[in-house]
Amino acid sequence: MGPAAGRKPLQKGKLMDLTTTVIIPLLFGSLGIFTLFRLLQWMRMRAYLREAVVVITGATSGLGKECAKAFHAAGSKLVLCGRNVEKLQELVQELSAMTNHRKNVHKPHTVVFDLSDTRRVIDAAEEILKLVGHVDILINNAGISYRGTVVDTGLDVDKKLMETNYFGPVALTKALLPSMIKRRQGHIVAISSIQGKISIPFRSAYAASKHATQAFFDCLRAEVEQYDIDVTVISPGYIQTNLSLNAIRGDGSRHGVMDKATAEGQTAAEVAQVVLSAVGHKKKEVLVAGLAPSLAVYLRNLFPRLFFTLMASRAKKEKKVKDS
Repeated sequence: MGPAAGRKPLQKGKLMDLTTTVIIPLLFGSLGIFTLFRLLQWMRMRAYLREAVVVITGATSGLGKECAKAFHAAGSKLVLCGRNVEKLQELVQELSAMTNHRKNVHKPHTVVFDLSDTRRVIDAAEEILKLVGHVDILINNAGISYRGTVVDTGLDVDKKLMETNYFGPVALTKALLPSMIKRRQGHIVAISSIQGKISIPFRSAYAASKHATQAFFDCLRAEVEQYDIDVTVISPGYIQTNLSLNAIRGDGSRHGVMDKATAEGQTAAEVAQVVLSAVGHKKKEVLVAGLAPSLAVYLRNLFPRLFFTLMASRAKKEKKVKDS
């Protein structure tokens, strides 16, 4: 047997020794460090959410209701806001009946108001502070959707969308913000939409309200960081809620149709867990959407001409379907 044949087993043995003495321990060590890091993150998140005073608007249905369940299970003290007092009380009873490994003994408070009435919003903020003393986390979730063409939509409908989706959350945020600044502690969450980043045909009023929401809370984030206040913007895609059913048309009537994309979207419970995690980890922004909508965001920014062409084609196709 020649010298070359003798070197091969020797090299193979050295490689095996290197694998067993260096590479494998290094991999397991890295895995252990990563696991420990994730565990510490989870513990910090739970500590942040436990006992935190959380205000949720639009809490009686859809994503708001599921967020109430998620934060209640995390041990938060809830203030549930909505327009329907009966539904709010039903949710309180449902949450009180929930059991988990760390039972939340805090009975949720309820505050009834309509976000489109900005004067009532300010009064509601005072009521919230009287009930709980301070607010740790504000989740601006309530909103309405819209379906219609620009040319056939009355200006009063555009105003209604802006009042509910933009001015309402802004008014509530501004009313609660001074107390957060005084404490140098707080977290403001805006449930926006992927349509706060891109616009699709026949959603003009809704997309406009969400674009405004995105811009406002981006500005707010920069301004309040010096006071140790966090701002998180969540931008979901389609969620299986009644949003499209309750959407308003250009003439102000109820849309009353469950869109196919909405019916096939993520469940509200799934998105609520994303919201919980994003808040717990104090993320500044989270996009909660499938591959196609997420790609559309990048397409709009990187290849705007192509994006506009695709949207024009989509508008023509949808109009043909509606006219047929």
